[in-house]
Amino acid sequence: MSKSFRVEKESVIHLYRRRARRYNFTANLYYLIGFRLQAYREKAVLALNLHPGDTVVEIGCGTGGNFPLLQQAVGPNGKIIGVDITDAMLSQARKRVEENRWSNVELVQSDAASFQFPNGVGGILSTFAITLAPDFDKIIKSGARSLAPGKRWVIADFKMPSNRFVHLAPLLVFLTRPFGVSMELASRHPWESISNYLANTSVTELYGGMVYIAVGHR
Repeated sequence: MSKSFRVEKESVIHLYRRRARRYNFTANLYYLIGFRLQAYREKAVLALNLHPGDTVVEIGCGTGGNFPLLQQAVGPNGKIIGVDITDAMLSQARKRVEENRWSNVELVQSDAASFQFPNGVGGILSTFAITLAPDFDKIIKSGARSLAPGKRWVIADFKMPSNRFVHLAPLLVFLTRPFGVSMELASRHPWESISNYLANTSVTELYGGMVYIAVGHR
């Protein structure tokens, strides 16, 4: 791992340790500027096309905000593996799991780039997280290899708009800076990795082109 990668990851861990306890509250404040986090999450989970009994891996699961949606999709006989690099975020996710008495959730504290994906998974998801990983291409490639045939990798995240809203990008970056977003991070293109390693790919733009959902099939 390069020194710059290590420093960047340590910065993310430090940031989200500080934000973990109030993460859900502060994230919901973006509804005030029309950012529909829950709607984007729902679209991303729907795009996975999961079935009851599937195993799904979520990269950057944070406090487990997607777990209720994933539970509905895979059912009690399915399995959710939540991966996050930050212990404090996983602590909040664990509280959510315990409060809901979910017995089919496995939480893994790991750098996603070194996480060993199980073979034949039924879906991989990352929402507003993978752009924070400097080695996102490696993560997407590794995940793609682990998918069962026909199954999907889905990413929802921020991007720089290429339309008339491009002048609003600096404002969006400023507003999301508390969650680690910067102009450099917003300029990353994880959807290109989805296209490189998977088939039948699609990219849907939302929020004036500043949010996207990328889908790729094994």
